[in-house]
Order: sequence, then C-alpha cells, then structure tokens
Amino acid sequence: MSRIGKLPISVPQGVEINYTGSQISVTGKFGTLETKIPDTIAIEQEDNTLTVSLTNDIRGLRAFHGLYRTLINNMVVGVSEQFEITLILKGVGYRASVQGKEIILNLGYSHPVNIEIPKTVSVEVVQNTTIILKSCDKEVLGLFAANIRGWRRPEPYKGKGILYKDEQVLRKAGKAGK
Repeated sequence: MSRIGKLPISVPQGVEINYTGSQISVTGKFGTLETKIPDTIAIEQEDNTLTVSLTNDIRGLRAFHGLYRTLINNMVVGVSEQFEITLILKGVGYRASVQGKEIILNLGYSHPVNIEIPKTVSVEVVQNTTIILKSCDKEVLGLFAANIRGWRRPEPYKGKGILYKDEQVLRKAGKAGK
C-alpha cells in the first residue's frame, strides 16, 4: 500500500468533482480539468475529503496508487488556487514581452524567439526580465516553463540564462581561476 496513496485529499469550497467510470473531472473557479483513470483505482468522496484506493492489489498496479492520488490532488489544488512559476532572465540585453498569444524573448540571438502561449497558461512580464506563468494545469505549466528555459539554460561561468525564481547556479572559476 502506498504511503502517498493512503493520504486523503481535502476538497475546498467551490470545487466540484465528478467521477464516472474511468473519467474524473474537477471544476473550480480557475477552470475545469479532466483525466482518465484506470479501472483499478477507486475514488470515494465523503463530505470534503476524497480517498483514492486500489480495487485489485496486484503488485504491478500498486505503483499507480500514489501517482493517481497525486494527479487528482494537483487537479484540485490547480482549479482552486492555481500554480505559479517565475522565470528570471539574467544577461545583458535579455528581455521578454507578450504580444497577443505569443511571448517574444530577446536572448542574445540574431533574431527574437517567438513561443506560442498555451490556452490554459497566463503570462505576465514584469520589468522585461521577470516572467510570471500561471495555470490550473501543473503539467502544462511545467512543460511550458521548461520550453522557455530550454532556449537559454543557465551557464556556470557567468551565470547568464533563464533561471527559475530561487535557483542557485553553481559557478565555475574558468581559465583565470588557476
């Protein structure tokens, strides 16, 4: 039995959960999320708590218990509070702006980088160097943030690149450090 899978999920006010067969949908003030769940996972709702359990305790299926409990918990938290990721641009001339449904990044290349913003993600640029991403879907948000960061990963010599908010870059001395 999974330690994470056994934990109950608390459902805040204003969040509705509909479970029909192998489909679960969670609706809140920030949107609606849906996912498919295997038949071996059973969901029970009592008042404001949700419990996820296994119907068949087969060794190969036990791994999914904690996974689907976490996925459902992320859905509940996402539609009630939203997830947020902050990216910081460090480097001379690095800046970002939002135009329509695209984010435009100037990252030292000879051309600006245009990245299309997913429908469920909202983007806010503060002082040209701080990008705040918000979404109710944690998976889409993390993938979009990784896609932006992939254009300029932080490098260890000068510390330039696109960093997550509290990320520390391990610096190297370089040639002059001998």
